[in-house]
Amino acid sequence: MSSKKHLFFDLDRTLWDFEKNSKKALQILFKDLKLDDKIEHFNHFHHTYTRINAELWKLYGKGKLKKEELRDARFIETLKYHEIHDTELATTLSNGYIEISPKQTNLFPDTLETLEELKRMKYNMHIITNGFEEVQYIKLEHSKLAPFFDVIVCSEAVGFNKPDPRVFQYAMQKAQTNSTESFMIGDDREVDIFGAMQVGMQAILFDPENQYSKTKGEPKIENLSELPLLLTMIGK
Repeated sequence: MSSKKHLFFDLDRTLWDFEKNSKKALQILFKDLKLDDKIEHFNHFHHTYTRINAELWKLYGKGKLKKEELRDARFIETLKYHEIHDTELATTLSNGYIEISPKQTNLFPDTLETLEELKRMKYNMHIITNGFEEVQYIKLEHSKLAPFFDVIVCSEAVGFNKPDPRVFQYAMQKAQTNSTESFMIGDDREVDIFGAMQVGMQAILFDPENQYSKTKGEPKIENLSELPLLLTMIGK
């Protein structure tokens, strides 16, 4: 086994299938709130929300937007795009989404099986996430991920978002380890991979849709089931 004994995972889009779970929550809300009376088709609504949400999350990640502002603005702006100016409806959507979304349980293929294997391999496993603290714990519990992880760090509790090196340093301190014993596994090259490498951690890019070209010296996997063997090979 690799001399690196600690594995730090991103949560959303690495283990927990954010896209599938978010879409399911929005479908429930679209139906329950009878938005089809106001918006022609769910797919149009979903596409708009996804685009606006991604733009606002980038601002949040850079510290240019507060959490409370992001939560409401994504629905206010989505409705506004569809010529619906109803802040009360936007608030209802926001509250409903926060309630429903984290209880969805879609994981990437082979997630639980891979974590079981890594547990058998005696790795200590942890989470570092930029997601909102109050919903990330719900996701972990409902999707049966929580028992695998020792330390769970939500960046808002640290006061900085990944890729700020202080988030990774804080997580390693909490796990009582250091960069020479630690791997970071995540789906975002800038946020997870480059962020971890800043503090000397080795990082593995999870790229299920093969969006990134392969870079020398940067291990990459498309399926989580590849991870145990890769870790063994790196340790040789």
